[in-house]
Amino acid sequence: MTELLIEFFSEEIPARMQARAADDLKRLVTDKLAANGLTFAKAEAHSTPRRLALVVDGLPERTADVREEKKGPRVGSPEQAVAGFLKSAGLDSLDQCEQRDTGKGVFYFAVTEKKGRETAGVLAEIIPAAMAELPWPKSMRWGTGTVRWVRPLHSIIALFGGRVLDGGYDIGGTQGRVAFGNVTRGHRFLAPDAFTVESFADYKEKLRAAKVVLDREERKAKIKADAEALAAAQGLTLSPDDALLEEVAGLVEWPVVLMGGIDESFMDVPSEVLITSMRTHQKYFAVLDAEGRMAPRFIVVANTETLDGGKAVVAGNERVLRARLSDAKFFWDQDRKTKLEARVPALEKITFHAKLGTVAEKVTRVQLLAAEIARAIGADSDAASRAALLCKADLVTEVVGEFPEVQGIMGRYYALGQGESADVANAIADHYKPLGPSDSCPTAPVSVAVALADKIDTLVGFFAIDEKPTGSKDPYALRRAALGVIRLVLENGLRVKLSEIFAAAHGAYTVSGFAPAGSVGGDLMSFFADRLKVVLREQGVRHDLVDAVFALGGEDDLVRLLARVKALQAFVGSEEGANLAAAYKRASNIVRIEEKKDGASFDQPVDADRLAQDEEKALFAALNEASATAKPLLDAEDFTGTMAALAKLRGPVDAFFDKVTVNAEDKDLRANRLRLLTQIRTTLNAVADFSKIEG
Repeated sequence: MTELLIEFFSEEIPARMQARAADDLKRLVTDKLAANGLTFAKAEAHSTPRRLALVVDGLPERTADVREEKKGPRVGSPEQAVAGFLKSAGLDSLDQCEQRDTGKGVFYFAVTEKKGRETAGVLAEIIPAAMAELPWPKSMRWGTGTVRWVRPLHSIIALFGGRVLDGGYDIGGTQGRVAFGNVTRGHRFLAPDAFTVESFADYKEKLRAAKVVLDREERKAKIKADAEALAAAQGLTLSPDDALLEEVAGLVEWPVVLMGGIDESFMDVPSEVLITSMRTHQKYFAVLDAEGRMAPRFIVVANTETLDGGKAVVAGNERVLRARLSDAKFFWDQDRKTKLEARVPALEKITFHAKLGTVAEKVTRVQLLAAEIARAIGADSDAASRAALLCKADLVTEVVGEFPEVQGIMGRYYALGQGESADVANAIADHYKPLGPSDSCPTAPVSVAVALADKIDTLVGFFAIDEKPTGSKDPYALRRAALGVIRLVLENGLRVKLSEIFAAAHGAYTVSGFAPAGSVGGDLMSFFADRLKVVLREQGVRHDLVDAVFALGGEDDLVRLLARVKALQAFVGSEEGANLAAAYKRASNIVRIEEKKDGASFDQPVDADRLAQDEEKALFAALNEASATAKPLLDAEDFTGTMAALAKLRGPVDAFFDKVTVNAEDKDLRANRLRLLTQIRTTLNAVADFSKIEG
């Protein structure tokens, strides 16, 4: 078994593209290996700013011989059928075919044997094909070349068993072909000379000697460890930032971690602004003091070693950062001269959506809705209305214009500085939350009211103009908004009726000058049901149980719905519940078949006087008792108790099916027994639609 080593060496590949490109290269090459009948032991892809590499171990020297058989027409078939078969098999005459008796007659068989090929020849075809199919988000042509690549390509290593493959990649134009070879280069500045390699182990070792850490995860680990050590030496801690770590690992081949200082004059600017400016523009890491506050230090990762130990690099980065933060401080100082409320009219110049008005009009709607939700959940409605009025005002500030990531956060700072209450200020900061599954969920009542109002206004508006998510497309992030509403409701245990809030939101559009056509409540509840399945699936709850409860209709209290679903899951997970669910399906199937046969329904009350056998009398009594017991328990939202009452039906139901013939010869007796089966369905459906339960 033999090793394949590939490296594409180029100008710097954008950091955000490297890891994906390495995965794509591995996928494309291994798929093509499999398509050519080539097996392998393992494949491993790597990326640095200037190279993509792939090693595939355990490849055979030759592809396997292949024998293919194709069955043709029966001997003696019409000439047209025979001619078609020969053409499809690539044969010239029937002399090249075998005749076999299959037991159903004698048929022609075309047998072709394909000899295996040298793997090296196959690889020489696979590599340029994979290169041509790499799905770069952006690519370019250079020089006179006609072929696109992410950045100008300098060399290609293509070694199989230590030998250079015969081939290359045609760039086009007068540049011709980049031939396969065994030569690469190390770090651009620290080890720029070319060197040859013989194997992956040799390649990786020589790269390290040439100041290149090939393994991306190793670079990340080194950056993190060195940064934490530098911070700890100053009594500080590194501020976690996995996304920045991932990006920086794609900017350096030989990470050298250094620490710089921030002028104290900038430290009165909110830390979120400082951190955003550093990470967005300069790719610096922040560090924190013992109290968790941002310290006047930053971590920069250089891609080179210097004779002065990085002093000049640090000084240069401090100088650049000083200019960046001077802008941020200027914006911060200017923004505080204008009150948030005075900025609200400027929101009229920002379009929320062409069919749904401006951001100012959205604010008016959110005000109305936030106050109504606040009253429903026992929050301060005046504070909710005030926070809703101001929640979007920071969109027209200089800081947010420069750093959109801090919208809402800056609103909180401005609000506190202008004398707004903590509840109002925190609601401004929190109203976009939660932004995703890992984001924190607001718990303060005023914050919850405004966050719900903002998301529900968006959902109702876009559903009203029929801009709903389709397939994988969700340009207005409506799925995320719905998941946010679900988390806000469930994590805070809010007993609210969503359909009423949807109606209020719909009405608010009319107040603000828009009149979206039609009600959206039903569509939105279905949409929420789908999103709720996603949430509950992560908690181990079956999707069919959510369907079973939603199918009852009229359930828009998510807290109550969740309690019902969880009680139902415990019930159907028990022996009694599983058997009763099976009995429900059996009863439903019988009734459905007989109703179709008779063209009539059997949902009339059971005639107690026509119950002939003890088992059907016992079932009738048990059903009446279960219904009577379950109703007050359901009304009291004691769903576990309700399920326990239904569980007592198992014995009478089992006995009925064991001893009673439903399709009796007496038509009146038969009809009455079918009504009894219908009552089983009706009794269980008071809790959930058992027809939706799978299994």
